[in-house]
Amino acid sequence: MEEQEEKGKFIDLIFEKLPEDTMISRAEDYYTKMENRRTTRHFSDKQIPRQLIELAIKTASTAPSGAHLQPWTFVAISNQEIKAKIRQAAEIEEKKTYSDRMPEAWSEVLEPLGTDYVKEHLTIAPWLIVVFRHSKRIRKNGQWAPTYYSQESCGIATGLLISAIHNMGLTTLTHTPSPMTFLREILDRPKHEHAILIMPVGYPHENAQIPNLRRKSLREISKFIE
Repeated sequence: MEEQEEKGKFIDLIFEKLPEDTMISRAEDYYTKMENRRTTRHFSDKQIPRQLIELAIKTASTAPSGAHLQPWTFVAISNQEIKAKIRQAAEIEEKKTYSDRMPEAWSEVLEPLGTDYVKEHLTIAPWLIVVFRHSKRIRKNGQWAPTYYSQESCGIATGLLISAIHNMGLTTLTHTPSPMTFLREILDRPKHEHAILIMPVGYPHENAQIPNLRRKSLREISKFIE
């Protein structure tokens, strides 16, 4: 009886074994797609279906997480009034950062990106997705307990979210105003949820530009031990 109950906790893995040449072809195609991914701050206000945002969030939620606690909430906003409040609060914090808080070492690496405290993408892009990390959870007995590896889990989920957005033919930007407590207040989230970034989502503007940067080569970012 105990053995049957134990088996019930697991189900069979669904896995399709592919020929090696198919695997390589898929990997090359996906790499090419993601190599062409770029971050832009120039968005179009063209509307996009809510279904695309839902699918991107559902894809992000497939990410592995510590003890499968899934310590995240994705708040998607298309309401223009709420977006305006977020932009106003973000620009207040960003102006303080650019004028007073930013150390020289941070300022020098931002210079090639041409950024400043003005964040018009927060109101132009048709959707904003705010990612919240859960620092606590409610146990079955009703008591609060910590989550585990929530930073890492949300980081992985955000990577999948970015990939899903680009894969469907849209663009996004990772925006991290600091501090971000205003997001919890504006969006009425509980105290155990902590905003980690804002992501505008939409089409790029027809005249969108990006910094002329290069990515590090495979040799620079990896080491193989065989």
